[in-house]
Amino acid sequence: MSLAGQLYQLQQVDLEIEANEKALSQITSQLGDRQAVTSVQTKLDAARHQLEELQKQQRSTEYEVTDLTAKITTAEKKLYGGTIGNPKELMNLETEVTAFKTNRGQLEDKVLKIMEQTEQSEASVVNLNNQLKEVTAAWQRQQSQLSVRMEQVKATLSQLRSQRELFRADIDAQTTALYQQLRSQKGMAVSRVEQGTCNCCRISVSTGKLQQVRGSTLVQCSSCGRILFLA
Repeated sequence: MSLAGQLYQLQQVDLEIEANEKALSQITSQLGDRQAVTSVQTKLDAARHQLEELQKQQRSTEYEVTDLTAKITTAEKKLYGGTIGNPKELMNLETEVTAFKTNRGQLEDKVLKIMEQTEQSEASVVNLNNQLKEVTAAWQRQQSQLSVRMEQVKATLSQLRSQRELFRADIDAQTTALYQQLRSQKGMAVSRVEQGTCNCCRISVSTGKLQQVRGSTLVQCSSCGRILFLA
């Protein structure tokens, strides 16, 4: 195999290593990432807190209704019990009973509204709780799959790195340095020549250059500077 062919082979391995390293980095960032689960958990916590507050409001308002009902009962006993003969006092008591009943009616309406809100809040908690179970199960499956995938990528990287060392060992230090320099500057150090054209910069290669590429020496593209390889 020509020296350019060896470098092209080395480059293919390097590109595979880079792709697998990128995949490994992505897997690592996803492992342990509970953002989806945390988002639903936060919503569920908020819904539970809202439900608790509504339940407190309902109990407090129901207590007020009970308290007013007791006051109305006591006042009506006085009003109709015949123990009070003063007309003004009776009128004041009757006004008080009317006010109590008005307030109780308003509180009863409030209780009904809170009960409706509580029912909706309970449904929201149940829905979010079910959603949390589903998201958690999906996250656990994903984490398991990612762990398996990570081990596979690590094994592939180990094989590729060993393969790279074997390829690199057959290439002299000066050529390796040129290859690394071009890789660092251009990303691709070696370019295939296809139909007389450099595959990277898409510029035609002269006939003289093509004859040199077919030889054993390294030839760089006159346009982009990459090492030319003719398969």
